[in-house]
Amino acid sequence: MPVVAHTYAQALFEAANEQGRLDPVAQELDQFATALKEIPELNSLLRNPQLDPRAKADTLDAVLEDADQLVRNFLRLVSEKGRAADIEEIVREFDALVAAEKAILNVELTTAYELSDQEARGIVKQIEAASGRSVEASRSVNPDLIGGLVLKAGSRQVDASVRGRLDRLRRELVLGSAQRSSAGTGDRGKGSGETGRSPQRPGTVTT
Repeated sequence: MPVVAHTYAQALFEAANEQGRLDPVAQELDQFATALKEIPELNSLLRNPQLDPRAKADTLDAVLEDADQLVRNFLRLVSEKGRAADIEEIVREFDALVAAEKAILNVELTTAYELSDQEARGIVKQIEAASGRSVEASRSVNPDLIGGLVLKAGSRQVDASVRGRLDRLRRELVLGSAQRSSAGTGDRGKGSGETGRSPQRPGTVTT
């Protein structure tokens, strides 16, 4: 898990928990994370390393004018510290802390095509059966996966996509080819080192 993101998320979690506001804070953070995905211009602005951190914080203040004060203050602090690009990861870490508090497993399902509600429920039930916990799943689509799915829970990721299998196969083929090439070079070197030596007769001793 990214240490910086977890540190910020932990600080917000403790503050929200002390005030009994975990749910509203989590809801507003999730809404903001969704906005970052839906508004690429805002996402790019926050990730721009050349933009002054205070300018990013001022932009967030304007965007979050009606947001919970704790959320506004927190995101402004994150921006002023030069960590605006980490906001999405911080939100994921915060959600994981809230889920752990409630014994809920938050997962992200990424598939090559849009899942039907029935398909999504089937996958969620399998995860619940395997984990023994209630599951809340968010869904996204990435056609590059070709087929299958990528499952992410917190900092853990399971890649069961066709693209993932192809990438692993390619790495294995490259590694196997390199190993065979190395072995062949060693055999040739060994053979050349023995050239010119007279075969030893059984029972004779060389000095």
